[in-house]
Amino acid sequence: MALRLGGRVFDDRALLVMAVINRTPDSFYDRGATYALDAALAAVERAVAEGADLVDIGGVKAGPGDAVDVEEEVNRVVDLVGAVRLSHPALPISVDTWRAPVAEAAAAAGADLINDAWGGFDPDLAIVAARSGLGLVCTHAGGLPPRTRPHRVAYPDVMADIVAVTGRLATAAIHAGVRADGILVDPGHDFGKNTWHSLEATRRLDELVAGGWPVLVSVSNKDFVGETLDLPVPERLTGTLAVTALCAWLGARVFRAHNVRETRETLDMVASVRGDRPPAVTRRGLA
Repeated sequence: MALRLGGRVFDDRALLVMAVINRTPDSFYDRGATYALDAALAAVERAVAEGADLVDIGGVKAGPGDAVDVEEEVNRVVDLVGAVRLSHPALPISVDTWRAPVAEAAAAAGADLINDAWGGFDPDLAIVAARSGLGLVCTHAGGLPPRTRPHRVAYPDVMADIVAVTGRLATAAIHAGVRADGILVDPGHDFGKNTWHSLEATRRLDELVAGGWPVLVSVSNKDFVGETLDLPVPERLTGTLAVTALCAWLGARVFRAHNVRETRETLDMVASVRGDRPPAVTRRGLA
């Protein structure tokens, strides 16, 4: 299935880097380094230069933390979306939110995709996407409310649950009027899951891919990588890239990433190994 994000259409072999741009003072990864508008805009410029295919702008930390109301989230997100749209007219812009009013304001500012990491918590989000012509990410979050961590969560079969829930969300989005070529599904690594669940979701990702919807994975520097290797956030890049390569090989198409250049190189290597991308240069044994 082709994927349309804004004015761009990507075929089913393209591997896309979605650069994370946090307008939050308490991000688990950068601790607020891109909270200021000028810093966030500079991060977008770096991401594009390093090979990002789209950017994902968020105004609320995913995990527990200080409360952020709708007005504050809009203030953090909308100005940045508008500024990026002006500086990069063709760049697909995603907004990471579970709130319909935020998505509606972002759509008016020029966003192309709603990245709903909390699995349809606000049912009006799909209605906004349909009305505005935006795409929608349908994520498995284990039924948890936004910004909560899992506690002793259990599934009879975690991948079966992921397939069923994301499929149901995608179908509901179609019924709400969201265009089919703008829908992605996300297994939701770490969301409503412990490390064992996220590892299983990774090795069985082809089962989600088989459903036919483009698969987005958000594994960058996450806790399941840190726990698997017993490493803090600043030292999780190698593990992240290993999971990224596995997910690409198993059929994922969009990769939400903090480390754009390294992710781009990893995906280019996977694409070349599977025969979809020629090497950048070929000299060895040919001279």
